[in-house]
Amino acid sequence: MKIFNILPWADWLALVCFFALWVGYAWFASVWGRRRSSLLVTTNRYRSYWMRQAAMRDPRMLDGLITQTLSNTPAFFSSTSILVIGGLFALLGTTDKASELMNEIPFAQATSLIVFEFKILVLVAIFVYAFFRFSWCMRQYTFVALVIGAMPPPEDFESGKFDRNQYADRAAAMVGAAAETFNDGLRAYYFSFAALAWFVSPLAMVLGTLTVVAILYSREFHSDVLRVLRD
Repeated sequence: MKIFNILPWADWLALVCFFALWVGYAWFASVWGRRRSSLLVTTNRYRSYWMRQAAMRDPRMLDGLITQTLSNTPAFFSSTSILVIGGLFALLGTTDKASELMNEIPFAQATSLIVFEFKILVLVAIFVYAFFRFSWCMRQYTFVALVIGAMPPPEDFESGKFDRNQYADRAAAMVGAAAETFNDGLRAYYFSFAALAWFVSPLAMVLGTLTVVAILYSREFHSDVLRVLRD
């Protein structure tokens, strides 16, 4: 097929390695995080504590403010993703000059114009994925606000009309799902830096991807923040 003739075999191997490490690490963090509490799993416990506290207080204006604050971060990254995508499409209009500039860098591998454009499109795809994850995270936080707003008053829980723990666990699961979606989008930003190294050479892309995986692993499983939250 013609599409396989666009890139040299070294670039195809680097691209496959890039996505394999991305998907593989996401799976590893999800599975291993349940055995050895990751940052996401540990903070989910605090989300559970939060919702149990929310079920015991009235009014719940504080919980609404917290939810609004949490939704501001994915909103920022979502709008930033749109700007980045627009910038990358603008770069496609000047790929000849950008390609010449990259070819003049001593340690960068010289590539054809079509290969350079293909690499830009890969970056576009990464940020499009990040945009969808962040925008879905924003919508999930609106569901969290809805769940908190519909939460029965404390006296209904105390009278046994509603199960406080069951309601709190359901609300905490919703907050945890939003946090996991945000984590996916943020992870895409990390791997976009590894994809930038592809403009230098396929080897640089592989090394950059391994570096990103090492950074993510250290922050999700061995960071000082995680140690404090566990304690």
